[in-house]
Amino acid sequence: MTSASISILGEAQLRELVPLDLAAVDQVEAAFLALATEAVAMPPVLRLDLPGQHGEVDVKTAYLPRFASFAIKVSPGFFNNPSLGLPSLNGLMLVLSAQTGLTEAVLLDNGYLTAVRTAAAGAVAARWLAKQATPQVAMIGAGEQARLQLQALMLVRRVERVSVWARNRAAAERFAADTTARLGVHCDIARDVHHALAEADIAITTTPSRTPLVEAPDLHPGLHITAMGSDAEHKNEIAPAALAAARYFCDRMQQTRVLGELHHALEAGAVDVHATFSELGQVIAGQAKGRTHECDVTICDLTGTGAQDTAIAALALSRAREAGAGTIFRNEAKG
Repeated sequence: MTSASISILGEAQLRELVPLDLAAVDQVEAAFLALATEAVAMPPVLRLDLPGQHGEVDVKTAYLPRFASFAIKVSPGFFNNPSLGLPSLNGLMLVLSAQTGLTEAVLLDNGYLTAVRTAAAGAVAARWLAKQATPQVAMIGAGEQARLQLQALMLVRRVERVSVWARNRAAAERFAADTTARLGVHCDIARDVHHALAEADIAITTTPSRTPLVEAPDLHPGLHITAMGSDAEHKNEIAPAALAAARYFCDRMQQTRVLGELHHALEAGAVDVHATFSELGQVIAGQAKGRTHECDVTICDLTGTGAQDTAIAALALSRAREAGAGTIFRNEAKG
């Protein structure tokens, strides 16, 4: 008879255990570093489309030698759900022992851990690629991830002013009011993307746009752009000409060639198909140069990796064990 203990945690518990803080940023930075320095095993994203239901499911995973566990994340998005009174996004993470393969935890986070690790990744990009002085920030998009991205950025950079643009004016107004009230930073509403970026030191794009929002004329010396939204083949926030005009970095080259902003630049012929670029982890590891001058224009193309999911899941499991949190399920089997 064998017995395996499995910790089961829900979203409310995970929100308490894994807030968006510097520890989360450092944990995700460790995942970027591992991609550049360790024998990481990370298969391509598995994607299941259910067009009849306007739904999609992404599955991401990775094994990082520095962690004793690895995660398999299932992330559904069903975009007709709001009409049913249900959220569009949910999901869970399975955490397995990297030594035995036994299930150690089921994290029923409803996408919360993904939201945290995505925001933390944006902070890592800013930490390594943006100028040291970044008083003016442009937010393109005004949803939950835009809020988290700004919160994460403020963990690593001093922000004095924010300009937000969103297709939905009411959403932009809510974002501006929330930013001022919650973060104590003045936020104005830009009439278009061009005006939002005009004086920005950092721009963060967080939309599901299918057509480019940032064009080459929007670039100016010293600007850093973190592009978060292009995590599927049909999504595109950065015009190919703009990407070609900047110093380009990404989370994983093999992934951004298929899913990211780079994918569209390659298809448009704006970037040579044989061109190679540096990954953020290589910059962190000192294997590649990041920003070399205050006037550099940099773009970081972040599509989200299984390595980040394993990193944030490992942090959640560690904190759950320390706190004695979660429901313990004992899965007994004859053997």
